[in-house]
Amino acid sequence: QVQLVESGGGLVQPGGSLRLSCVASGSIFRIIAMGWYRQAPGKQRELVADINSGHSINYADSVKGRFTISRDNAKNTVYLQMNSLKPEDTAVYYCNTRAYHSFTSWDEYWGQGTQVTVSS
Repeated sequence: QVQLVESGGGLVQPGGSLRLSCVASGSIFRIIAMGWYRQAPGKQRELVADINSGHSINYADSVKGRFTISRDNAKNTVYLQMNSLKPEDTAVYYCNTRAYHSFTSWDEYWGQGTQVTVSS
């Protein structure tokens, strides 16, 4: 089993910045990818950004140029630096990982979510 613990959410004014962190722990054999999703009230959960073990990165079009994802493989940690935040970025942000917990078996795991609110 793999656990994900997120931190760094909060309330910020439009144009401000926040940095989210997510640490993966537990029975980790090898992490395939780590990333961030978000879900706003009344909307479906959507990919924000993810990064795989080869450091290939995907961003949602809505956050390109404003958000930066990074990963510390030694610490099994993924970060999301969010700049120039907009009210429409308000959502619960979820950490996600796909990881092998044995040589042949992998699963997808989710964190508990952290609230990001962008408001004046």
